[in-house]
Amino acid sequence: MSLRINDTAPDFTAETSEGTINFHDWIGDSYAVLFSHPKDFTPVCTTEFGAVARLADEFAKRGVKPIGSSVDSVEEHLKWKSDIEGFAGAPVTFPIIDDTSLTVAKLYDMLPAEAYLPDGRTAADSAAVRTTFIIGPDKKIRAMIIYPMTVGRNFDEILRVIDAVQLTDRAEVATPADWEKGEDVIVSLGLSDEEAKAKFGEIDVKLPYLRTTKMPS
Repeated sequence: MSLRINDTAPDFTAETSEGTINFHDWIGDSYAVLFSHPKDFTPVCTTEFGAVARLADEFAKRGVKPIGSSVDSVEEHLKWKSDIEGFAGAPVTFPIIDDTSLTVAKLYDMLPAEAYLPDGRTAADSAAVRTTFIIGPDKKIRAMIIYPMTVGRNFDEILRVIDAVQLTDRAEVATPADWEKGEDVIVSLGLSDEEAKAKFGEIDVKLPYLRTTKMPS
């Protein structure tokens, strides 16, 4: 069965470049970003892991733990890290999961259940594995973003989604198209005008069902 928003993220135990982890225990009280890749030592993946390495402080200040997953071994991950760090100019401080068994890929519906990777495989054998999950401290899936193998992810967009998810977790608001942190937000339809004013102060009624207000602090 496919995973959906608000499903509990499947738990697993895996070997990683930082040792053995139990996923739910590793998340703890933080948010997490699980992002998967077709194979180590491939060009797009190297740029993506480099982007996450450079954004380490941005993830940390949001209380978010990134974790990568690739269908190669810990030994290969550790070798690849030096390439990533040389390219990015930043250390890889997050774990990379050894998913040679495709356990995580199958748990998270990244590949068909019968998928396997033959010896001598290339990235094309695991083309479906380029998926991002944003997971809350309650271990619920808050967002899923899937890219084709040829398209590198926009991690600024992933940070933007995290900002929106964290805001809407704590306030009765939604975010409009192209929203950036600090901009006005949309008042929840569950609040009357009076309730919204009591909660947020001034509101701007653009349409009966579209009311905006300043982003709550």
